[in-house]
Amino acid sequence: MNTELKQIPLKILLAEDDRDDRFFFEKALKEINISTQLAAVNDGDELMDYLFKNIHQLPNIIFLDLSMPRKTGYECLAEMKENILLKEIPVVMFSTFYARDINYEKNITDMLDEIGAHDHIRKPGSFEQLKIVIKNALDKIIEKAAS
Repeated sequence: MNTELKQIPLKILLAEDDRDDRFFFEKALKEINISTQLAAVNDGDELMDYLFKNIHQLPNIIFLDLSMPRKTGYECLAEMKENILLKEIPVVMFSTFYARDINYEKNITDMLDEIGAHDHIRKPGSFEQLKIVIKNALDKIIEKAAS
């Protein structure tokens, strides 16, 4: 990734099986002051197929839902981080954590960090909050690329 990511469209890939979540994610992106191009896939198998079919035009960032049919976000993250061509793509885990307690959620996020997730965000309950968490995640990736 280069340091001019705020000027050129940031290529984002969203892997999300919920149609409503995809709709609100796309709507939120349009209201954020960062130039983006969004592609979306419905499940983990589609994600991996998309990445290998577009190996010469990979996204700058992937937002990856944990709970998807056919192949989970955990499986996709592990597969990407083991692949030399995909392991450098920043992956933000984007899911509704089903926290039994604070330790349970911390264990999940620690495991995701260990596998190679760059960030993890809980899907918020409001649209305004959704815009904030997406923008914060993108800002982190842009800042890291600039350093």
